[in-house]
Amino acid sequence: MLYYVSGTVTVLEPGLAVIDCGGVGYGCRVTAYTAAQLKLNQSAKLFITESIREDAYDIYGFSSREEQKCYELLTSVNGVGPKAALAILSAGPQNFTLAVMTGDEKLLTAAQGVGKKLAQRIILELKDKMGGANTEIDFSAGVAVSAPAAGNNAQMATAALQELGYSPAEIATALKGVDPSATTEEMVRFALRAMVMKN
Repeated sequence: MLYYVSGTVTVLEPGLAVIDCGGVGYGCRVTAYTAAQLKLNQSAKLFITESIREDAYDIYGFSSREEQKCYELLTSVNGVGPKAALAILSAGPQNFTLAVMTGDEKLLTAAQGVGKKLAQRIILELKDKMGGANTEIDFSAGVAVSAPAAGNNAQMATAALQELGYSPAEIATALKGVDPSATTEEMVRFALRAMVMKN
């Protein structure tokens, strides 16, 4: 089983990156999000998900474990194939997580091949997995996040930010001063803006 490949990017085309590892070129199918972070003739590391069938052997490469986990969750949904999952994640794992947590169908249907019914199914099947007590995506190395006391929207925003890889301290700081009556999506955007400005 391949866990990751690390080497020089020798080919970079829409949807494909070839990584040279000791003279062997691994052709990885990638999202636009991952491709944007790669540069030709420079070193890169991609986390790998393999798909082995009778008639094909495909390798999917991701720039982060977060994106890889999102891909694996997406393809667990009935009706979501590799192509649709890659299209959805091309906007980035952060946007995908936000879309599921806030029930934003439009963000999902913007991806090629994803209709309204499929978007609804993705949200329905993954919302609890991604934001519930038994979160399957653990982007914060198991650190429990204490939700602010502002209510359910704040809890949802905190869960979404946790899944984007932010630490409890970063989340608490970023959500300081947020309007308690704001929607989950507004709270997440407020926090992300605060973190971007801080950097």
